[in-house]
Amino acid sequence: MNNVFDILVIGGGHAGIEASVAAATMGVCNPVHRFHARPLRVGLISMDISSIGRLSCNPAVGGTAKGHLVKELDALGGVMGIIADKSGVQFKMLNRSKGPAVWSPRSQNDKDLYPQYAQELVQNTPNLSIIQGSAVNITVQHDKVTGVELADGSELTAQAVVLCGGTFLNGIMHTGMCQTAGGRFGEQAATGISDMLASYGLEKGRLKTGTPPRVAAESIDFSKTHPAPGDEPPIPFSHRTKSVKNTITCWGTETSETTHDILRTGFDRSPMFTGRIKGSGPRYCPSIEDKINRFSERTSHHIMLEPEGLHTNSVYVNGFSTSLPDDVQLRGLQTIPGLENVQLLRAGYAVEYDFFFPFQLKFSLETKAISGLFFAGQINGTSGYEEAATQGFIAGVNAAMKVRGEDEFTLKRSEAYIGVLIDDLVNKSTEEPYRIFTSAAEYRLLLRQDNADRRLMKYGQELGLIESASYEQMLQREELIRQTLDFTRSTRFRPAEINEHLHEHGETTITEPASIEMLTKRSALELKTLLERSDWQTRIGAQDMALAAQEHLAEMLETVVQQAEIEIKYSGYIDRQMKEISVFAANEEKRIPESLNYDAIKSLSTEARQKLNRIRPLSLGQASRIQGVSASDISVLTLYLR
Repeated sequence: MNNVFDILVIGGGHAGIEASVAAATMGVCNPVHRFHARPLRVGLISMDISSIGRLSCNPAVGGTAKGHLVKELDALGGVMGIIADKSGVQFKMLNRSKGPAVWSPRSQNDKDLYPQYAQELVQNTPNLSIIQGSAVNITVQHDKVTGVELADGSELTAQAVVLCGGTFLNGIMHTGMCQTAGGRFGEQAATGISDMLASYGLEKGRLKTGTPPRVAAESIDFSKTHPAPGDEPPIPFSHRTKSVKNTITCWGTETSETTHDILRTGFDRSPMFTGRIKGSGPRYCPSIEDKINRFSERTSHHIMLEPEGLHTNSVYVNGFSTSLPDDVQLRGLQTIPGLENVQLLRAGYAVEYDFFFPFQLKFSLETKAISGLFFAGQINGTSGYEEAATQGFIAGVNAAMKVRGEDEFTLKRSEAYIGVLIDDLVNKSTEEPYRIFTSAAEYRLLLRQDNADRRLMKYGQELGLIESASYEQMLQREELIRQTLDFTRSTRFRPAEINEHLHEHGETTITEPASIEMLTKRSALELKTLLERSDWQTRIGAQDMALAAQEHLAEMLETVVQQAEIEIKYSGYIDRQMKEISVFAANEEKRIPESLNYDAIKSLSTEARQKLNRIRPLSLGQASRIQGVSASDISVLTLYLR
């Protein structure tokens, strides 16, 4: 029985952690949940158990749109947020100068503590076994997965397998003209599985990513840089975390024309420019040599010096990703203010690896070619810890659903950034590493990081991954928001009560009573201040809430006011997006038969027929989001279906 599992997860990165923990714990935190009676036996396979959860590139979690993913994952019952909070050494909310739709949390993390907490979590997860070994084959019978073979000859059986290959599938690391087989520094590549999958007709490609050099903190002159501290007070990712703290400061500096001139001397030994690297790299996060080449008019580029932990002298040079020869890297670094005498601890390098085009997946992340086989993370062409983690969660949940004979769990792009990410991958596929952006979400004002629990915790509760107490507290908060909005509409200030306040804030005074809601829509006025001038707390019954929530009441009321204020100030935009979602939902309901012969629809463009045959969309809505399928093609398809 030691080799018999319900689900096997290959890879202990961020995708593998979420997939294995979600699959193993569905129903465990809620004894009355329907999944509790049937816990699944899950195995997590890692080539090196001590590398589980390793932050292979920047020791940071979140950032623009990525922070949204972490908050959504936490609302569903994922674990990245709680691990980031435990290991975080600096916390920031990015884009505060812009609207709330793009506010994004980010944490700088201790590179040693993050994997330590991740490993403790998976080792203490019930129903989850950690298996040290290298997977060399996924066994398949009659196009259905049956298990995994390890390099030592062990054969493990399973009804579902989640492959989280990261950058390890036929991975090659590049520094200058030096090539080394491996998925990341000091770790070997995974061979065999990629070719095995290709033999089943799955189409693969090559992608490239990179990492900057690490330098010694004691060799940096911080007086020549500018400090970049965290927020006060810092805000945690997880609803399960009471508080976090800032313990480090990051430092900013920049390159110069001298830096660029020195780096250009190594272009003839660059694996990217000499053609040794065949895979496509990320456009949105180019290497420093790519920046210099593509943006030759720029005389400088921003650099952020980020300490990698509390007990290490290693500093991550953010903005200086490179695969140039190490001697050129060092000479270039030493022209940057503050780094004149810098010592190189580890040179930057690029990693080239196999991935599989994600149009070959269902929205559940199960492959269309092999039943029971799920892909998650960089194997699907994405880039980033957060994108990988959310895919791992969705794949792990759906692997468990498949084993249990339940319907698949998916999220629409109108519900979550996770839905946007997977919808983009399946419909548009990718020729370069995919990174989530707020601009990718049409309904981003509704998909804010601050309301992730309001949008998604119901699903986490249905999956048995959210504790009842947390869910009940969210419902209490939701009721207070509703009552507060009602209160702002029904409560009015007379001119004598509010005009002095309006005058102090540069707002036009009123001549007739005005509701708190109408006053809140004025840009200079805050809902919190207006409510303080009323009997709001008494009227909404906040003091009469259950005793269990009393210790969190002040924090809860602060959140209630923030949520209500956003809904009031942006009500026009929110109403418009809600109407757009209604149209979106209607198109999603217009189903397309799986057996539809697109070649029989002669009025479709040739490209549309090719794309529709390849992706085989489930609805008109999905078909409309496929690149290469025009509005006129959708009109033809709609008419044909009618």
